[in-house]
Formats: sequence, C-alpha cells, structure tokens
Amino acid sequence: MSDLGSYLAARTNSPLAKVILSLAGAASAIAAEIRMPATALDAAAGAVNADGDTQKKLDVIADEIVLDALRGTGAAAYLSEEREEAIPLDPDGGLIIACDPLDGSSNIGVNVSVGTIFSVLPADGGDLQPGRAQLAAGFFVYGPQTTLLLTTGSGTASFRMDDEGRFVMISENVRIPSEASEFAINASNRRHWPAPITRYVEGCLAGADGPRGHDYNMRWVASLVAETWRIISRGGVFLYPADARKGYAAGRLRLVYEAAPVAMLVEQAGGRATDGARDIMDITPDGLHQRVPLVFGAKNEVEAVAVEFAAG
Repeated sequence: MSDLGSYLAARTNSPLAKVILSLAGAASAIAAEIRMPATALDAAAGAVNADGDTQKKLDVIADEIVLDALRGTGAAAYLSEEREEAIPLDPDGGLIIACDPLDGSSNIGVNVSVGTIFSVLPADGGDLQPGRAQLAAGFFVYGPQTTLLLTTGSGTASFRMDDEGRFVMISENVRIPSEASEFAINASNRRHWPAPITRYVEGCLAGADGPRGHDYNMRWVASLVAETWRIISRGGVFLYPADARKGYAAGRLRLVYEAAPVAMLVEQAGGRATDGARDIMDITPDGLHQRVPLVFGAKNEVEAVAVEFAAG
C-alpha cells in the first residue's frame, strides 16, 4: 500500500515533500497530545490569538509543535492563525507555510473531531497571495482515525495514519459526488442571513416539492475539517455566509488559513468554493487574518447559491 512519502516522491520536488512530511510528523505529535486527559487540554490558555479568539491550551501546544517541525526544513516563514505576524525561518527558503494549527479547538471538550489545516506558498510571492498561487494544501483530522486530505495541484488524495505514525493511502483521487443530498449550515443564525442564502436554504428544505427537486438532510458539526472531509467523501454543500451580526459582515472564516486551502482541496476534487459569488481561489488577501464568507462542495450546488446572489 502506498504511503505519503512515496506519493510525494512521485509528484513533488524535494523541498515541498520535506515540508509536507514534517507537517505529517507534527500531526502525529498533535494527535498524541489530544489523547491526553481532556481536563488539561480543554482549558483556556489565558490569552487570545491574532483574531481575538480565546486560545485553548491545545491551540498553543499545537502551534508550537508545527513551528518546531518546520525548523530546519528550508521553509522561509511560518504564518499562523494563532500569531499576529509571520515568523521568519530560513532566509534562503523557497516556501511559506500558512497554518491553522488546531481548527475547531472549541470541540475538544465534547470529543468532536478537530484538525490542522495548512497551505504551502512560494516564498517569492510574499505573505499575501491568492489561493491560485498555492503549491499544496491539506488538513489533518484528529477523530476516530487520524487522517490527511492533501493536494499538490494534481488531484486530491486521502491518507490514514497507522499504528506506527505512518500515513498510508486511502484514495489517490478523491472526487466529490456531483449529486448532493446534504447541506451544512448553522440554522440558528437564519434571521441574520442575507436573502440569497435564505432563498437557497428554503429551497433545500422544500425538498422534492421545491426548486431543488429532491430531499436534503441538514448537517452541522462546527468543525471545518470534519465538514470538509464529509463533503469531499460523500457530497453535499457547506455554507458559512456573512450575516448581519456584529463581526460577521465580512464572513468569519480566515481566507489565508482556512478558506484558501479548503478551496484548493475542493477544486482538485471536482467541486467549487466561493464567497457566494467569487471563487475563493481568485481572492488576494488584504491581510493575514482577513475573513471571508465560504460556500463549497458539489459544483452544481455552489453554482445554485451563486445564482441566488446574482439575483440579489
């Protein structure tokens, strides 16, 4: 069975492979930390991150593990959701790594899957680059199994960590099913949604009698990596729109650390990712912690949302 090392050797250059394998080692260490007693890991660290979110102790631990793993790999800089500014590493390095070290950390205390999201960019493009510039993107999920979803620009592959910490391939070419029967959104915020989102969701809820023509189930895990793994594995659409609440007018997910890498994975798996209208991969960030709305999944469903936005 193919493993991550052989997969990378066949598809990437040595510097990129070295960085991704180092991130896999970091993920193995983070997975081990998560298996520690939850009373320690679910506690607040007594600080806030660059976005003003309260940090969990495990956020800080995961961030340090990733940073330490990247030292000596030839990476030029480390961009972290947990840090205000870039951390310089090797001045001669050719790669920048952007990372959300622990996505969904608020779920640790209730034993819901969390993960590590990463993006690899060319160093000569600077810190603020559009998603199309990404050389690779992926995320690790720490759940019943520790898994990896990865793209280096030629399809999306999935891996599972074995008992020895080695990532073995599950599928070399994961494809998002074109027919969707699930949608994911936090329906408690319905009263705050923009009209296009409301119309689309109402169409899904109408089921076979509505404009979508078939019945849907609704899911909401509140863990981006878990939602993405499910949608890429079995189809559907994810919606985290901008809304009328304070602090949500521009969306909530981070473009650099969450939306762009997820968008690359989704596109390489045959889906689409937008902010409701624009392709996420075409947006150039105006800051390291810029937030955006995010809609992704089966291409026809994402395009149906875009039609609603075009209608106003």
